[in-house]
Amino acid sequence: MLDKIRNILKLLKSVDFEQLNKISKKVDLGAVLGAVSKMDEKQLQMAMKMLTGGSGRKKELPPINADFYGMENKLSAEDQALLLKIRTFLETEIKPLVNNYWLHDEFPFEIIPKLAALNICGYTFEGYGCAGGKSLMDGIIAAEFGRIDPSIATFLGVQSGLAMGSIYTCGSEEQKNEWLPQMQQFKKIGAFGLTEPEVGSGAAGGLTTTCQQTADGWVLNGQKKWIGNATFSDITIIWARDLGDGEVKGFIVKKENPGFHVEKIKGKMALRIVQNGLITLTDCVVPEADRLPHANSFKDTAKVLQMTRAGVAWMAVGCARGAYENALEYTLKRKQFGKPIASFQLIQNHLVEMLSNLTSMQTLVFRLSELQDEDKLRDEHASLAKVFCTLRTRDIVSRAREVMGGNGILLEYNVARFLADAEAIYSYEGTKEINSLIVGRSITGFSAFV
Repeated sequence: MLDKIRNILKLLKSVDFEQLNKISKKVDLGAVLGAVSKMDEKQLQMAMKMLTGGSGRKKELPPINADFYGMENKLSAEDQALLLKIRTFLETEIKPLVNNYWLHDEFPFEIIPKLAALNICGYTFEGYGCAGGKSLMDGIIAAEFGRIDPSIATFLGVQSGLAMGSIYTCGSEEQKNEWLPQMQQFKKIGAFGLTEPEVGSGAAGGLTTTCQQTADGWVLNGQKKWIGNATFSDITIIWARDLGDGEVKGFIVKKENPGFHVEKIKGKMALRIVQNGLITLTDCVVPEADRLPHANSFKDTAKVLQMTRAGVAWMAVGCARGAYENALEYTLKRKQFGKPIASFQLIQNHLVEMLSNLTSMQTLVFRLSELQDEDKLRDEHASLAKVFCTLRTRDIVSRAREVMGGNGILLEYNVARFLADAEAIYSYEGTKEINSLIVGRSITGFSAFV
Protein backbone atom coordinates (compact mmCIF):
# COMPACT_ATOMS: atom_id res chain seq x y z
CA MET A 1 0.00 0.00 0.00
CA LEU A 2 2.86 2.34 0.85
CA ASP A 3 4.46 1.66 -2.57
CA LYS A 4 1.20 2.56 -4.30
CA ILE A 5 0.96 5.80 -2.30
CA ARG A 6 4.58 6.69 -3.17
CA ASN A 7 3.91 6.11 -6.91
CA ILE A 8 0.78 8.25 -6.79
CA LEU A 9 2.67 11.09 -5.06
CA LYS A 10 5.48 10.82 -7.60
CA LEU A 11 2.97 10.96 -10.44
CA LEU A 12 1.20 13.98 -8.93
CA LYS A 13 4.52 15.87 -8.75
CA SER A 14 5.08 15.36 -12.50
CA VAL A 15 1.57 16.43 -13.55
CA ASP A 16 1.04 19.92 -14.95
CA PHE A 17 -2.44 20.53 -13.54
CA GLU A 18 -2.98 23.66 -15.63
CA GLN A 19 -2.22 21.71 -18.81
CA LEU A 20 -4.34 18.81 -17.54
CA ASN A 21 -7.26 21.19 -17.02
CA LYS A 22 -6.95 22.41 -20.62
CA ILE A 23 -6.88 18.85 -21.96
CA SER A 24 -9.90 17.86 -19.87
CA LYS A 25 -11.97 20.48 -21.70
CA LYS A 26 -11.15 18.81 -25.04
CA VAL A 27 -11.25 15.10 -24.22
CA ASP A 28 -12.89 12.79 -21.68
CA LEU A 29 -9.90 11.93 -19.49
CA GLY A 30 -11.83 9.18 -17.76
CA ALA A 31 -12.55 7.46 -21.06
CA VAL A 32 -8.91 7.87 -22.10
CA LEU A 33 -7.64 6.30 -18.87
CA GLY A 34 -10.17 3.51 -19.21
CA ALA A 35 -9.02 2.73 -22.75
CA VAL A 36 -5.35 2.88 -21.80
CA SER A 37 -5.90 0.54 -18.84
CA LYS A 38 -7.25 -2.12 -21.20
CA MET A 39 -4.22 -2.01 -23.56
CA ASP A 40 -1.69 -4.82 -23.59
CA GLU A 41 2.06 -4.10 -23.58
CA LYS A 42 2.40 -4.03 -27.38
CA GLN A 43 -0.52 -1.62 -27.76
CA LEU A 44 0.93 0.64 -25.06
CA GLN A 45 4.28 0.75 -26.87
CA MET A 46 2.61 1.68 -30.14
CA ALA A 47 0.59 4.40 -28.42
CA MET A 48 3.72 5.86 -26.82
CA LYS A 49 5.52 5.78 -30.16
CA MET A 50 2.70 7.72 -31.78
CA LEU A 51 2.56 10.25 -28.93
CA THR A 52 6.31 10.83 -28.70
CA GLY A 53 7.09 10.59 -32.40
CA GLY A 54 9.15 7.43 -32.10
CA SER A 55 12.30 6.71 -30.20
CA GLY A 56 13.52 10.30 -30.24
CA ARG A 57 16.41 9.38 -32.51
CA LYS A 58 16.47 10.92 -35.98
CA LYS A 59 16.03 8.25 -38.63
CA GLU A 60 19.09 7.93 -40.82
CA LEU A 61 17.95 7.96 -44.45
CA PRO A 62 19.85 6.45 -47.38
CA PRO A 63 21.73 8.91 -49.60
CA ILE A 64 20.09 10.03 -52.83
CA ASN A 65 21.67 7.80 -55.45
CA ALA A 66 20.40 8.19 -59.01
CA ASP A 67 23.18 5.97 -60.37
CA PHE A 68 21.41 2.90 -59.00
CA TYR A 69 23.41 0.34 -60.98
CA GLY A 70 26.72 2.09 -60.37
CA MET A 71 27.49 2.87 -64.02
CA GLU A 72 29.90 5.64 -62.99
CA ASN A 73 32.03 3.05 -61.18
CA LYS A 74 33.03 1.70 -64.59
CA LEU A 75 34.88 4.94 -65.36
CA SER A 76 38.62 5.22 -64.90
CA ALA A 77 39.96 7.06 -61.86
CA GLU A 78 40.91 9.96 -64.13
CA ASP A 79 37.41 10.21 -65.60
CA GLN A 80 35.80 9.93 -62.17
CA ALA A 81 37.95 12.85 -61.00
CA LEU A 82 36.85 14.91 -64.02
CA LEU A 83 33.22 14.03 -63.34
CA LEU A 84 33.58 15.18 -59.73
CA LYS A 85 35.21 18.43 -60.88
CA ILE A 86 32.38 19.13 -63.33
CA ARG A 87 29.69 18.18 -60.80
CA THR A 88 31.17 20.51 -58.20
CA PHE A 89 31.40 23.34 -60.72
CA LEU A 90 27.79 22.91 -61.79
CA GLU A 91 26.49 22.69 -58.23
CA THR A 92 28.36 25.79 -57.07
CA GLU A 93 28.56 28.04 -60.15
CA ILE A 94 25.55 27.16 -62.32
CA LYS A 95 22.75 25.82 -60.12
CA PRO A 96 22.36 28.99 -57.98
CA LEU A 97 21.70 31.25 -60.97
CA VAL A 98 19.75 29.25 -63.56
CA ASN A 99 16.23 29.76 -62.20
CA ASN A 100 16.57 33.54 -62.37
CA TYR A 101 17.98 33.54 -65.91
CA TRP A 102 15.40 30.95 -67.03
CA LEU A 103 12.59 33.11 -65.66
CA HIS A 104 13.84 36.23 -67.45
CA ASP A 105 14.66 34.52 -70.76
CA GLU A 106 18.29 35.65 -70.60
CA PHE A 107 21.72 34.05 -70.95
CA PRO A 108 24.35 34.24 -68.15
CA PHE A 109 27.33 35.43 -70.16
CA GLU A 110 29.45 35.58 -67.01
CA ILE A 111 29.72 31.78 -67.00
CA ILE A 112 31.50 31.56 -70.39
CA PRO A 113 35.07 32.13 -69.05
CA LYS A 114 34.35 29.59 -66.30
CA LEU A 115 33.19 27.04 -68.86
CA ALA A 116 36.38 27.64 -70.83
CA ALA A 117 38.45 26.91 -67.72
CA LEU A 118 36.91 23.42 -67.49
CA ASN A 119 38.61 22.58 -70.82
CA ILE A 120 35.86 20.18 -71.95
CA CYS A 121 34.61 21.84 -75.15
CA GLY A 122 35.12 19.67 -78.24
CA TYR A 123 36.01 16.91 -75.82
CA THR A 124 36.26 14.03 -78.31
CA PHE A 125 38.14 15.85 -81.07
CA GLU A 126 41.83 15.20 -81.70
CA GLY A 127 44.11 18.23 -81.82
CA TYR A 128 43.26 21.95 -82.07
CA GLY A 129 43.44 22.27 -78.27
CA CYS A 130 40.79 19.57 -77.73
CA ALA A 131 41.11 16.71 -75.25
CA GLY A 132 40.78 13.79 -77.66
CA GLY A 133 38.65 12.00 -75.06
CA LYS A 134 36.18 9.14 -75.31
CA SER A 135 32.57 9.50 -76.46
CA LEU A 136 31.44 7.83 -73.24
CA MET A 137 32.88 10.58 -71.09
CA ASP A 138 31.54 13.21 -73.49
CA GLY A 139 28.07 11.73 -73.00
CA ILE A 140 28.45 11.71 -69.23
CA ILE A 141 29.46 15.38 -69.37
CA ALA A 142 26.28 16.16 -71.38
CA ALA A 143 24.17 14.30 -68.82
CA GLU A 144 25.86 16.07 -65.91
CA PHE A 145 25.11 19.46 -67.44
CA GLY A 146 21.53 18.35 -68.19
CA ARG A 147 21.14 17.23 -64.57
CA ILE A 148 21.61 20.83 -63.41
CA ASP A 149 20.16 22.74 -66.37
CA PRO A 150 19.21 21.49 -69.86
CA SER A 151 19.58 25.02 -71.28
CA ILE A 152 23.26 25.29 -70.39
CA ALA A 153 23.69 21.71 -71.61
CA THR A 154 22.14 22.74 -74.93
CA PHE A 155 24.42 25.79 -75.20
CA LEU A 156 27.43 23.52 -74.71
CA GLY A 157 26.03 20.93 -77.14
CA VAL A 158 25.59 23.50 -79.90
CA GLN A 159 29.06 24.97 -79.39
CA SER A 160 30.98 21.75 -78.78
CA GLY A 161 29.01 19.32 -80.94
CA LEU A 162 27.05 20.89 -83.77
CA ALA A 163 29.14 23.97 -84.61
CA MET A 164 32.63 22.64 -83.85
CA GLY A 165 31.62 19.19 -85.11
CA SER A 166 30.63 20.58 -88.50
CA ILE A 167 34.01 22.23 -88.96
CA TYR A 168 35.90 19.24 -87.56
CA THR A 169 34.03 16.78 -89.81
CA CYS A 170 33.53 18.82 -92.97
CA GLY A 171 36.01 21.68 -92.83
CA SER A 172 39.41 22.22 -94.43
CA GLU A 173 42.60 22.14 -92.40
CA GLU A 174 42.82 25.92 -92.67
CA GLN A 175 39.28 26.31 -91.33
CA LYS A 176 39.96 23.91 -88.47
CA ASN A 177 43.12 25.76 -87.45
CA GLU A 178 41.37 29.11 -87.64
CA TRP A 179 38.21 28.30 -85.70
CA LEU A 180 38.48 25.19 -83.52
CA PRO A 181 41.13 26.41 -81.02
CA GLN A 182 39.20 29.65 -80.48
CA MET A 183 35.88 27.85 -80.13
CA GLN A 184 37.37 25.27 -77.77
CA GLN A 185 38.19 28.12 -75.38
CA PHE A 186 34.87 29.94 -76.07
CA LYS A 187 36.71 32.91 -77.53
CA LYS A 188 34.44 32.46 -80.52
CA ILE A 189 30.86 31.22 -80.19
CA GLY A 190 29.22 29.09 -82.85
CA ALA A 191 25.69 28.23 -83.96
CA PHE A 192 24.25 25.57 -86.27
CA GLY A 193 21.68 26.59 -88.89
CA LEU A 194 19.77 23.64 -90.34
CA THR A 195 16.12 23.87 -89.18
CA GLU A 196 13.84 26.21 -91.14
CA PRO A 197 10.44 27.82 -90.46
CA GLU A 198 8.69 25.28 -92.70
CA VAL A 199 11.24 22.46 -92.53
CA GLY A 200 12.26 20.76 -89.30
CA SER A 201 13.17 17.10 -89.10
CA GLY A 202 12.51 16.65 -92.82
CA ALA A 203 15.51 18.75 -93.83
CA ALA A 204 17.04 15.87 -95.79
CA GLY A 205 14.46 16.19 -98.54
CA GLY A 206 12.97 19.64 -98.22
CA LEU A 207 15.62 22.24 -97.40
CA THR A 208 14.44 25.55 -98.84
CA THR A 209 17.45 27.77 -98.07
CA THR A 210 19.46 28.00 -101.28
CA CYS A 211 23.01 28.70 -102.31
CA GLN A 212 24.32 29.62 -105.75
CA GLN A 213 27.91 29.96 -106.86
CA THR A 214 28.93 33.23 -108.51
CA ALA A 215 32.16 34.97 -109.41
CA ASP A 216 32.20 36.60 -105.96
CA GLY A 217 31.58 33.38 -104.02
CA TRP A 218 28.26 31.91 -102.93
CA VAL A 219 24.95 33.74 -102.59
CA LEU A 220 22.67 32.40 -99.83
CA ASN A 221 18.94 33.10 -99.52
CA GLY A 222 16.37 31.74 -97.07
CA GLN A 223 15.55 31.47 -93.39
CA LYS A 224 16.62 29.32 -90.43
CA LYS A 225 14.57 28.95 -87.26
CA TRP A 226 15.20 27.77 -83.69
CA ILE A 227 18.94 28.34 -84.06
CA GLY A 228 20.50 28.16 -80.58
CA ASN A 229 23.19 30.73 -79.71
CA ALA A 230 22.36 32.61 -82.94
CA THR A 231 21.66 35.97 -81.27
CA PHE A 232 25.25 36.30 -80.03
CA SER A 233 27.30 33.77 -82.02
CA ASP A 234 30.37 34.87 -83.96
CA ILE A 235 29.79 32.30 -86.70
CA THR A 236 26.85 30.17 -87.81
CA ILE A 237 27.13 26.98 -89.82
CA ILE A 238 24.50 27.39 -92.55
CA TRP A 239 23.27 24.44 -94.58
CA ALA A 240 21.76 25.27 -97.97
CA ARG A 241 20.68 23.46 -101.13
CA ASP A 242 22.79 24.24 -104.17
CA LEU A 243 20.69 25.54 -107.08
CA GLY A 244 23.32 24.11 -109.39
CA ASP A 245 23.39 20.42 -108.45
CA GLY A 246 20.58 20.15 -105.89
CA GLU A 247 22.95 18.93 -103.14
CA VAL A 248 23.19 20.29 -99.59
CA LYS A 249 26.33 22.29 -98.80
CA GLY A 250 27.68 23.87 -95.63
CA PHE A 251 29.05 27.36 -95.00
CA ILE A 252 30.72 29.29 -92.19
CA VAL A 253 28.78 32.55 -92.06
CA LYS A 254 30.13 35.37 -89.88
CA LYS A 255 27.76 37.55 -87.86
CA GLU A 256 28.97 40.73 -89.63
CA ASN A 257 28.35 39.29 -93.09
CA PRO A 258 26.06 41.59 -95.17
CA GLY A 259 22.69 39.99 -95.79
CA PHE A 260 22.79 38.02 -92.51
CA HIS A 261 20.12 39.06 -89.98
CA VAL A 262 19.05 37.45 -86.68
CA GLU A 263 15.87 38.05 -84.70
CA LYS A 264 15.47 36.58 -81.21
CA ILE A 265 12.58 34.11 -80.80
CA LYS A 266 10.50 35.14 -77.81
CA GLY A 267 7.71 33.54 -75.81
CA LYS A 268 9.25 30.09 -75.35
CA MET A 269 8.06 27.80 -72.55
CA ALA A 270 11.19 25.61 -72.64
CA LEU A 271 14.98 26.05 -72.63
CA ARG A 272 14.42 29.73 -71.95
CA ILE A 273 18.10 30.39 -71.23
CA VAL A 274 19.00 29.26 -74.75
CA GLN A 275 18.89 32.25 -77.06
CA ASN A 276 17.18 30.92 -80.19
CA GLY A 277 17.15 33.01 -83.30
CA LEU A 278 15.26 33.34 -86.57
CA ILE A 279 17.93 33.90 -89.22
CA THR A 280 17.14 35.62 -92.50
CA LEU A 281 19.63 35.37 -95.37
CA THR A 282 19.06 37.95 -98.09
CA ASP A 283 21.54 37.74 -100.97
CA CYS A 284 24.13 36.89 -98.34
CA VAL A 285 27.51 36.55 -100.11
CA VAL A 286 29.90 34.00 -98.59
CA PRO A 287 33.41 33.60 -100.02
CA GLU A 288 34.54 30.21 -101.30
CA ALA A 289 37.09 30.12 -98.46
CA ASP A 290 34.20 29.87 -95.98
CA ARG A 291 32.48 26.95 -97.68
CA LEU A 292 32.99 23.63 -95.89
CA PRO A 293 34.77 21.65 -98.63
CA HIS A 294 33.80 18.22 -97.30
CA ALA A 295 30.08 19.03 -97.02
CA ASN A 296 28.73 18.12 -100.43
CA SER A 297 25.47 16.28 -99.66
CA PHE A 298 23.04 15.78 -96.80
CA LYS A 299 24.92 12.59 -95.95
CA ASP A 300 27.76 14.79 -94.75
CA THR A 301 25.33 16.81 -92.62
CA ALA A 302 23.97 13.54 -91.23
CA LYS A 303 27.43 12.57 -89.98
CA VAL A 304 27.34 15.56 -87.65
CA LEU A 305 23.76 14.86 -86.58
CA GLN A 306 24.51 11.21 -85.79
CA MET A 307 27.30 12.26 -83.49
CA THR A 308 25.25 14.91 -81.67
CA ARG A 309 22.02 12.88 -81.52
CA ALA A 310 23.76 10.51 -79.13
CA GLY A 311 24.57 13.55 -77.01
CA VAL A 312 20.90 14.55 -76.93
CA ALA A 313 20.00 11.12 -75.54
CA TRP A 314 22.56 11.66 -72.78
CA MET A 315 21.16 15.14 -72.15
CA ALA A 316 17.69 13.64 -71.72
CA VAL A 317 19.16 11.27 -69.13
CA GLY A 318 20.57 14.27 -67.29
CA CYS A 319 17.26 16.13 -67.37
CA ALA A 320 15.46 13.06 -66.03
CA ARG A 321 18.06 12.55 -63.32
CA GLY A 322 17.80 16.16 -62.17
CA ALA A 323 14.01 15.89 -61.89
CA TYR A 324 14.21 12.56 -60.04
CA GLU A 325 16.81 13.76 -57.54
CA ASN A 326 14.91 16.96 -56.76
CA ALA A 327 11.63 15.07 -56.39
CA LEU A 328 13.14 12.42 -54.12
CA GLU A 329 14.76 15.05 -51.91
CA TYR A 330 11.44 16.87 -51.68
CA THR A 331 9.48 13.77 -50.65
CA LEU A 332 11.99 13.02 -47.90
CA LYS A 333 11.49 16.49 -46.39
CA ARG A 334 7.83 17.21 -47.10
CA LYS A 335 5.52 15.97 -44.32
CA GLN A 336 1.82 15.17 -44.34
CA PHE A 337 -0.09 13.60 -41.43
CA GLY A 338 3.07 13.89 -39.36
CA LYS A 339 5.22 11.75 -41.69
CA PRO A 340 7.46 12.37 -44.72
CA ILE A 341 5.45 11.72 -47.86
CA ALA A 342 8.30 9.44 -49.03
CA SER A 343 6.92 6.91 -46.51
CA PHE A 344 3.61 6.64 -48.40
CA GLN A 345 3.04 3.71 -50.73
CA LEU A 346 1.78 5.68 -53.74
CA ILE A 347 4.69 8.12 -53.56
CA GLN A 348 7.17 5.26 -53.38
CA ASN A 349 5.54 3.69 -56.44
CA HIS A 350 6.11 6.90 -58.42
CA LEU A 351 9.72 7.09 -57.24
CA VAL A 352 10.43 3.49 -58.22
CA GLU A 353 8.85 3.98 -61.65
CA MET A 354 11.05 7.04 -62.15
CA LEU A 355 14.19 5.21 -61.05
CA SER A 356 13.37 2.21 -63.24
CA ASN A 357 13.08 4.37 -66.34
CA LEU A 358 16.17 6.37 -65.44
CA THR A 359 18.28 3.26 -64.89
CA SER A 360 17.12 1.80 -68.21
CA MET A 361 18.09 5.03 -69.94
CA GLN A 362 21.50 5.10 -68.28
CA THR A 363 22.39 1.57 -69.31
CA LEU A 364 21.18 2.22 -72.88
CA VAL A 365 23.24 5.39 -73.45
CA PHE A 366 26.27 3.85 -71.77
CA ARG A 367 26.25 1.08 -74.37
CA LEU A 368 25.46 3.61 -77.11
CA SER A 369 28.66 5.52 -76.35
CA GLU A 370 30.64 2.30 -76.17
CA LEU A 371 29.50 1.61 -79.76
CA GLN A 372 30.55 5.12 -80.71
CA ASP A 373 34.01 4.62 -79.20
CA GLU A 374 34.27 1.29 -81.03
CA ASP A 375 33.39 3.09 -84.29
CA LYS A 376 30.30 0.90 -84.63
CA LEU A 377 27.63 3.56 -84.12
CA ARG A 378 24.93 3.66 -86.81
CA ASP A 379 22.12 6.15 -87.39
CA GLU A 380 19.52 3.73 -86.04
CA HIS A 381 21.47 3.27 -82.80
CA ALA A 382 21.49 7.01 -82.09
CA SER A 383 17.84 7.37 -83.18
CA LEU A 384 16.61 4.56 -80.93
CA ALA A 385 18.37 6.10 -77.94
CA LYS A 386 16.96 9.54 -78.74
CA VAL A 387 13.40 8.17 -79.03
CA PHE A 388 13.49 6.03 -75.91
CA CYS A 389 15.32 8.46 -73.63
CA THR A 390 13.25 11.52 -74.50
CA LEU A 391 10.00 9.56 -74.12
CA ARG A 392 11.01 8.21 -70.74
CA THR A 393 12.24 11.64 -69.66
CA ARG A 394 8.78 13.06 -70.27
CA ASP A 395 7.34 10.37 -68.01
CA ILE A 396 9.93 10.96 -65.27
CA VAL A 397 9.53 14.74 -65.14
CA SER A 398 5.74 14.31 -65.09
CA ARG A 399 5.95 11.96 -62.11
CA ALA A 400 8.42 14.29 -60.39
CA ARG A 401 5.93 17.12 -60.68
CA GLU A 402 3.16 14.74 -59.49
CA VAL A 403 4.81 13.81 -56.19
CA MET A 404 5.48 17.48 -55.43
CA GLY A 405 1.85 18.51 -55.73
CA GLY A 406 1.29 22.23 -56.18
CA ASN A 407 4.93 23.02 -55.36
CA GLY A 408 5.88 21.15 -58.51
CA ILE A 409 4.98 24.18 -60.63
CA LEU A 410 7.21 26.59 -58.68
CA LEU A 411 10.67 27.36 -60.07
CA GLU A 412 12.25 27.35 -56.61
CA TYR A 413 11.76 23.58 -56.43
CA ASN A 414 13.51 23.12 -59.84
CA VAL A 415 11.25 20.38 -61.22
CA ALA A 416 9.00 22.84 -63.10
CA ARG A 417 12.01 23.87 -65.19
CA PHE A 418 12.87 20.25 -66.01
CA LEU A 419 9.22 19.58 -66.85
CA ALA A 420 9.18 22.37 -69.42
CA ASP A 421 12.67 21.78 -70.82
CA ALA A 422 11.97 18.09 -71.43
CA GLU A 423 9.49 19.12 -74.14
CA ALA A 424 12.18 20.84 -76.18
CA ILE A 425 14.61 17.92 -75.83
CA TYR A 426 11.81 15.63 -77.00
CA SER A 427 11.46 17.60 -80.24
CA TYR A 428 14.87 18.82 -81.35
CA GLU A 429 17.52 16.85 -83.29
CA GLY A 430 14.74 14.87 -84.97
CA THR A 431 11.23 14.31 -83.67
CA LYS A 432 10.10 11.02 -82.16
CA GLU A 433 8.33 10.15 -85.40
CA ILE A 434 11.31 10.81 -87.69
CA ASN A 435 13.73 8.91 -85.45
CA SER A 436 11.24 6.04 -85.18
CA LEU A 437 11.15 5.79 -88.98
CA ILE A 438 14.94 5.65 -89.10
CA VAL A 439 14.87 2.69 -86.70
CA GLY A 440 11.90 1.16 -88.51
CA ARG A 441 13.72 1.30 -91.83
CA SER A 442 16.67 -0.47 -90.24
CA ILE A 443 14.72 -3.36 -88.74
CA THR A 444 12.25 -3.95 -91.60
CA GLY A 445 14.20 -2.99 -94.71
CA PHE A 446 11.34 -0.71 -95.83
CA SER A 447 11.52 3.07 -95.87
CA ALA A 448 8.27 4.57 -94.62
CA PHE A 449 9.30 8.16 -95.23
CA VAL A 450 6.89 10.06 -97.48
